[in-house]
Amino acid sequence: MANRRKTDMTKRMMAFLVCLACVFAVYLLSTGLPHKEETTSKGAKFTVPDRPVDTAESERIYQSMCIACHGDQLQGAVGPELAHIGGTMTKEQLFKKISSGGGGMPAFQSRLTEDELVTIVTWLASHQ
Repeated sequence: MANRRKTDMTKRMMAFLVCLACVFAVYLLSTGLPHKEETTSKGAKFTVPDRPVDTAESERIYQSMCIACHGDQLQGAVGPELAHIGGTMTKEQLFKKISSGGGGMPAFQSRLTEDELVTIVTWLASHQ
């Protein structure tokens, strides 16, 4: 009888801990996970350089690399819509997402030069 109570208590404690972990996970997801600052290998904060938007070059890059997933009008297709992405992501966040990929997005750091990455990021950031 004592072993049964101990087993029941252990099961209840485990159920409580699982529920507590789920509540904490929902809390983190609803309030936003903490974000690390983007840094270079030397530890300095990474910043995408300011430059004028080169629409022609940006559209060339977009048509060759992005249009299949994000649509011909930035409306989204396989990937999300990008028509207002500059209002939801910083240039640094866009640079990291495009260069490193993640969440279904392929990494483009080996397909695009740093200059091309900055060009497309500057253009996308202007879409607010």
